[in-house]
Amino acid sequence: MNCPFCMFGNCEGALVCIGCARDIAVPESLIAERDNLVRKREQIRAELQEARRELDAISKRRQRRQH
Repeated sequence: MNCPFCMFGNCEGALVCIGCARDIAVPESLIAERDNLVRKREQIRAELQEARRELDAISKRRQRRQH
């Protein structure tokens, strides 16, 4: 795992970077929060994609009515 500060390669699960001595441990609660945010982001992307499809369908119906 690379240190986010100095990019030094550390062993997986390292708590402190060997290169710069900074704390690189990630608490489990932050990992869980990140995973939850990723799931929410994917859900919102799916909702946005569905909304775009609906808007496209509405736009096409309006165009057909005008011609």
